[in-house]
Amino acid sequence: MKFEDKGFLISKNKYNENSAIAEFFTENHGKVSGLIFGASSVKIKSFLLAGNLFNIQFNSKISNRAGYFKVEIEKIYTPHFLDNKIKLSCILYSLNLIKILTVENQSNKNIFNQLFNLYALLNTKNWIKNFIFWELEIIKLVGYDINFSNYINHDELKNDQSHFLTFDGSKSIPSFLIKSSNNDVNNDELKDGLKLVGDFLNKSVLIPNNINYPLSRNEFIKLI
Repeated sequence: MKFEDKGFLISKNKYNENSAIAEFFTENHGKVSGLIFGASSVKIKSFLLAGNLFNIQFNSKISNRAGYFKVEIEKIYTPHFLDNKIKLSCILYSLNLIKILTVENQSNKNIFNQLFNLYALLNTKNWIKNFIFWELEIIKLVGYDINFSNYINHDELKNDQSHFLTFDGSKSIPSFLIKSSNNDVNNDELKDGLKLVGDFLNKSVLIPNNINYPLSRNEFIKLI
């Protein structure tokens, strides 16, 4: 199999002294893995960072053996956030999320386009709130959707409050997940929203599919 495509580097691991095993999420072929020869060379390693966008050529001569990439940088994204630990951690978790929720060679242009949206939202004022909705969209794009308003007593919607209780009173749902608003959201509400989405991700998506909860998500939340 041979093809040319554009793809975001979502992971890279050392294979030997000069090569690396890389995974890209591509525009037309979804998640693709293979070898990059010479990955440790000065010419390549300086821009071979997870989250950057590449023009790639993929070649696999034998179906049961790993293919290999030739890569050329298309656009640098991640280095712009190297001095911001919280945003960098968010990027690394987001790439990991796409890695664990997608399967090899299954095209999903919506997920590919969401990576452009990720970098755009990182430059917005309320970027953490916007990221929570981004994460929910990624989960939706792999087949799992949730409408939090279905879990509350709608008589509460008449009140101006920051949280709504579920029907059984077991959890509170931050209002920004139910009522659209451009208002700022405080850190406690953001953390509650992240925890709620994390519970949904874990119980409805990861556990049923025998996928471990990503530690990178915990690391990101700790920095907030």
